[in-house]
Amino acid sequence: MNDNLQDFAQQQQQAIDYKVILFKFYRYWYFFAITIFIALIIAFVFNKYSRPIYEVKTTVLIKDKSENKLNPQNIMGLGMLNNMQNLQNEIGILSSYSLTYKTILNCSFEVGYYSEENFITKELYKSSPFTVEFDSSFPQPVNIRFNITFLSNTEYRLEVKDEKVSFFDYKAKEPVPGREENISYDETLRFGQEALTGQFKFKVLLNANFDPEEDLKKSFYFIFKNYPSLVTEFKAFDIEPINREASIVELTLKGGNVEKIADFINTLTSEYLARGLEQKNLVAIRTIDFIDHELSGIADSLNLSERSLQSFKASTEIMDLDQTAQQVFEKMMELQDEKAVIFVQSKYLNNLLTYINKNEGLNEIIVPASMGVDNPMLNDLTMQLTGLYSQRTERAFYSTDKNPALKALDSQIESTKNALAENIRSAINTNDIALKDINDRIELLNSRIGGLPENQRILVGIQRKYKLVDAIYTFLLEKRSDAQITQASNLPDNEVIDEARFEGLSPVFPKKSLNYLIALIIGIILPVVYILGKDYFNDKIMEREDIEKITQLPIVGHIIHSDKESKMVVAESPKSSIAESFRSVRTNLTYLLQGKEKQVVLITSDMVSAGKTFCSINMASVFALYGKKTLLMGFDLRKPKIYQDFGLTNTEGISSYLINKSSIENIIQHSGIENFDIVMSGPVPPNPAELIASEKCTELFARLKEMYEYIIIDTPPVGLVTDAFLLMKHADANLCLVRQNYTHKKIFSSIIKDMEQRNIPNLAILINDVKLSRNSYGYGYGYGYGYGYGYGYGYGYGYGYGYGYGYGYYSDDKDSQKKSAFQRLFSKS
Repeated sequence: MNDNLQDFAQQQQQAIDYKVILFKFYRYWYFFAITIFIALIIAFVFNKYSRPIYEVKTTVLIKDKSENKLNPQNIMGLGMLNNMQNLQNEIGILSSYSLTYKTILNCSFEVGYYSEENFITKELYKSSPFTVEFDSSFPQPVNIRFNITFLSNTEYRLEVKDEKVSFFDYKAKEPVPGREENISYDETLRFGQEALTGQFKFKVLLNANFDPEEDLKKSFYFIFKNYPSLVTEFKAFDIEPINREASIVELTLKGGNVEKIADFINTLTSEYLARGLEQKNLVAIRTIDFIDHELSGIADSLNLSERSLQSFKASTEIMDLDQTAQQVFEKMMELQDEKAVIFVQSKYLNNLLTYINKNEGLNEIIVPASMGVDNPMLNDLTMQLTGLYSQRTERAFYSTDKNPALKALDSQIESTKNALAENIRSAINTNDIALKDINDRIELLNSRIGGLPENQRILVGIQRKYKLVDAIYTFLLEKRSDAQITQASNLPDNEVIDEARFEGLSPVFPKKSLNYLIALIIGIILPVVYILGKDYFNDKIMEREDIEKITQLPIVGHIIHSDKESKMVVAESPKSSIAESFRSVRTNLTYLLQGKEKQVVLITSDMVSAGKTFCSINMASVFALYGKKTLLMGFDLRKPKIYQDFGLTNTEGISSYLINKSSIENIIQHSGIENFDIVMSGPVPPNPAELIASEKCTELFARLKEMYEYIIIDTPPVGLVTDAFLLMKHADANLCLVRQNYTHKKIFSSIIKDMEQRNIPNLAILINDVKLSRNSYGYGYGYGYGYGYGYGYGYGYGYGYGYGYGYGYYSDDKDSQKKSAFQRLFSKS
């Protein structure tokens, strides 16, 4: 029969274990739901009120500047290195402060327009209903809000809060040094009326974007921004090659207004291409300027020589030279043409040397090749010097004179300049030798001209002078035409592949779908972390598994939490659920003791405040209500307190009996409940352990067992004193009390293992203070099996199945009926 009951109990327990696992999930469903709901709400608010960030991109092809693909460097494998250097140089130019600064100057970002609505600030780029026109020659206050409220389509209110601001001179393109003032302004103005104070000067005009129905309800403001702050704001773009092998770079910029950042990126690339083209055209432009300057002087000499020739021919009526004079003149003209070219080159070289010696205009010198000077070394040095000066000019925008990079550039410029000056002097010496040779040959021809008639000699001289000036003039015109053709045919070295576009772009921040997904994951993970962390870090016994991990002792039952002030809950509320839990323990004790008619039950715990006295009183009450003659013994001789709960005296009790001062009849007191008597602890003795271990105590139990069917012993904690261990030999069942969410795992483990090693008979566990709302399955089903079929049915039916089966059977169910569904939901927490 017992085997069948054990098998049935095991089957019941397995079913209960599955329900426990399912209920652990169900028990926290509201926690999951609330956490997910809150996380999704936070994600929604974050997505709604976060300023959207967009990302625009453009790609630029950086072409290889090496024209000769059969260059020995390319053949030797150095071409790839040069290409990489060129790519990095161009990336450096694209990301330079000077290029960004120049771009800002051409973007008209000086005034930022904004609107505020529902706590959201939005920049109105090209969509503002008004435009601010300011006087660039008048320094304006920067980085301060000018609040605008539309009163009608003709008037507005301009308000500036009292703030200390700095000023920026847009004409000089620099901050006003040392000027910081407080500004406070509040006036009603007409659109188009000048807002003029000693601190600002501008007009506010309505534009085509103005919508009276919408804009009169909104709040607007605008801010003056200085160029350095704009450069800092927009210089945050990234430049990266699209891959390691390609010379195409991708420019990426993120910002709150997609159209504005797209315009900036496109303007930046346009300025970059224009800069490259300007560098290529610079030689041609400077050559044209130099030639124009020279032509202005030569043109007068040419006109004068031409008039002189015509006047001489008209006065002497000589229209042309004779054959001999013509032959000499033609040879003379060939030498004059050579002399004209050398003369122009020498003049250019001398001017170039003067520039170098005076250290003036070195960034504007003309390449010698453009003036017909065929000297590769001279051309290369000139180009190097021009390039170095351009680099220094760019770095000077954002560097001080003490910058090491500037000092390095200055050193390179100085060495290049010295080398160039030496080459120029050498070229001038070469031209002087060539010019002396031509002059010597001209002198030989002059001696032949001396034999001609006087009029022929004079005509030859006038024509020679005219032809010399004309040859110089013609040479300069040819070079000017070549430079103009070069300028017209120049194209940028690089190319924009894809312009930055803003149509159809979605924000890169916030990523709404991703945020909702993250919120959902967090809403799931947080409860899991909470539950696992709670179990991991909790050092108190919460569930049945906590006890089973420590000991294999049987669990005789559990006592649910009581909210009542009185400890005598069974006697005062016999139909309550807590009274039923004590009945279930009573039933399980019957199976534990195998139906023994008379029972002595000892109740102890590991530490104080586990509820020993509470359980002892109510266990005795439940046996008494069962019609059994029951005695409650207060064996806590050190801290007696049971008498306070019953309103009785403690003048006589166990201690006085054990020292032979009281008889057994004098120490037994009636509790006021039928079949329920009490023996108090009595006065506190100096040696309680010795009294308990005495033969007199054994005699006491022998006499009481004859008088009562059930004896409940309330003892002090075994973790503090040995009194309970001394009394266990007199008990049929020894119950160690565990209080949910109070008993420490380590302390309980240490004490219960010590008790097991003592081989104490019929040692079992009793769970106290179980909160139904949180752990109905955890302790109802978890401890529902108890120690046999009696408890499994007796209490499982009443409470284990919760509100389905037990509802209405207990008196305290009426209180729970009064709770709303919402309160019952959150009472599970």
